[in-house]
Amino acid sequence: MTTSEIKEKILNDVVFMGLRSAIGVIFIVHGIGKFNPGFVNFLSSIGIPPEMQIPIALAELVPGILLTIGVTSRLSASLLCVVLLGAIFHVKGAQSLTGEMGVELDLILLASCLVIMIAGPGRISLAHIIKKLPRCLH
Repeated sequence: MTTSEIKEKILNDVVFMGLRSAIGVIFIVHGIGKFNPGFVNFLSSIGIPPEMQIPIALAELVPGILLTIGVTSRLSASLLCVVLLGAIFHVKGAQSLTGEMGVELDLILLASCLVIMIAGPGRISLAHIIKKLPRCLH
């Protein structure tokens, strides 16, 4: 293996770690924000039962943490895809690409989650370090 091939592989792994970390931190922050009592009023205003506050918050927080550390990355990314599709079509109604109810950020996050689902977490992840984990938990 030539030096450039080694550098390219290391760069790919660093990029995947960065992508996972960025998405993870975004969803950790958004998930924590959903524990706010004001979020219940928002859910009621869009026709979602208030009892869904905790499951929705956890559906963002837990996969965000798992993506950041690199465990169950594909499963976490797929759960976040479901959350994002709900945000795009139910919450925002896919009305506009930009603006107050724009879906541009949601589409970027959705595309990033799809990349992680397909390509995996990369070699700089806890799942790769712990070799005993089954491949489905990477």
